[in-house]
Amino acid sequence: MNEKTLSQRLQLVASFLPEAACFADIGSDHAYLPCFVCLNDSQAIAVAGEVNEGPFQSAKRTVEELGLADKIEVRKGDGLSVLREDEVTEVTIAGMGGGLISHILEQGKDKLTSVNRIIAQPNVDANVVRKWFYENNYELTSERIIEEDGHIYEILVGDKGQNHSIYSEFYLESQFLFGPFLLLEKPQPFKRKWESEKEKKEYALEQMKKAKFPDWRKISHFEHEIKVIQEVLSNEQGYSSQ
Repeated sequence: MNEKTLSQRLQLVASFLPEAACFADIGSDHAYLPCFVCLNDSQAIAVAGEVNEGPFQSAKRTVEELGLADKIEVRKGDGLSVLREDEVTEVTIAGMGGGLISHILEQGKDKLTSVNRIIAQPNVDANVVRKWFYENNYELTSERIIEEDGHIYEILVGDKGQNHSIYSEFYLESQFLFGPFLLLEKPQPFKRKWESEKEKKEYALEQMKKAKFPDWRKISHFEHEIKVIQEVLSNEQGYSSQ
């Protein structure tokens, strides 16, 4: 992967940016994502934020070598602290855990006043990001799931607004966990992901039951989770917000 040929997951993240985007890529690593966007959209401008010295220096080199220093500013800092107020209208955060993504968004709330769209690609715990969107005035407007190099990734798009019509109060926790759009569509990577999760939980459950002093409360919790996953996998209708 390089700045001209992104991985499929990062291309999908980039595809949700509007034309002439003014965005920040947080945890930008080598700045491949902002470079790709700015090479393909002459009007786009970006801030590439990176907390670690090695990737920060690498990002600066990449931007300079491509002659994009007038369009991409590489800044070193933690999360959204690299931004000034009202500086960008979109934020991308990809390739970290959902807990860390939601922590970054929570810690940097004061930098989000002008941000109309957040595109997140959590490696795990996508439910935490969905919940953060829901509780912080960002409507989940799209979500995708893809398989690449043996890994399954989810991409979530949150747009500023409070119309949560895709959600149903009755199914809220399940929709946070599985994704309301993904529950309705159930593409193949979704099925593969949750079949794998079910197998892991079933194995863990068997191990817990073999313990000298089984934790029956934890066992009951796992049995419930397995039942919910099984219902989702066998229910072709999905969970509707109607």
